[in-house]
Amino acid sequence: MDFRYLLTLSRPRFWLYLAGPVLVGATYAATGLSDLTSPVVLALAAYFLVPANVFLYGVNDVFDRDVDEHNPKKDEKEARYRGSRDALVAVAATGVLGLGTFAVTPAVAWPWLAGFFALAVGYSAPPVRFKTTPLLDSASNGLYVLPGAAAYAALAGHHPPLLAVVGGWLWTMGMHTFSAIPDIVPDREAGIRTTATWLGEPKTYAYCVAVWTLAALAFAALDLRLLAVFAIYPAFCAWVARSAVSVERAYWWFPYLNGLAGMTLTLAGLWRLYG
Repeated sequence: MDFRYLLTLSRPRFWLYLAGPVLVGATYAATGLSDLTSPVVLALAAYFLVPANVFLYGVNDVFDRDVDEHNPKKDEKEARYRGSRDALVAVAATGVLGLGTFAVTPAVAWPWLAGFFALAVGYSAPPVRFKTTPLLDSASNGLYVLPGAAAYAALAGHHPPLLAVVGGWLWTMGMHTFSAIPDIVPDREAGIRTTATWLGEPKTYAYCVAVWTLAALAFAALDLRLLAVFAIYPAFCAWVARSAVSVERAYWWFPYLNGLAGMTLTLAGLWRLYG
């Protein structure tokens, strides 16, 4: 098995996009530091760090094989699927492994886990293939917040605050749609309709600013201090739209920006435990 190919397929720069929410969700559900090393948290963190990324992006690449022929990102930062049996085996194996998350979590976490797997497949795979329908492609990317919701529910024994889920969902919608801006040309060449190809670049920036602003307001309604973290995103997007920085370059800054935001949220949650 070509592990180097599978590593590239899993998008290492984006590993924390799934594992990070698990850590944040667990931190805010915990009543003590020992909760963060409980078996359920460790199991979820382990799965969503690498295997879930292999599953999510593997499904995406398998069903995007024709589309990705036009995508320059596949020549540099990502892997291009060419019918490799290794990819199919890895996707199947990580999907089966994902079923184990239901075995180690209480029933209250199952709707969030089920939502993740349903959207992870439905985003790319027929018959729904949300990624080819404007607005649904954006909305379906709420899947990234679901591991965090599952971790919170598993540890707390109840569902996370609605405002946190709404804010996180809106945040992921902005992230996905911004990431689709560099793909406008190749997606149009491939005949793929997305929110970004539908709106065009200028209006897509406006859309991202709008949903990120709503996300910031939702989090602020939960705790006003969270505004300091999430207000950065609409401001950053507006700056990119007006600056000479290419969106292709700005897109690759997000793992660092998101890592900083996630670290801030986690440290704030840990401070709550100490306080």
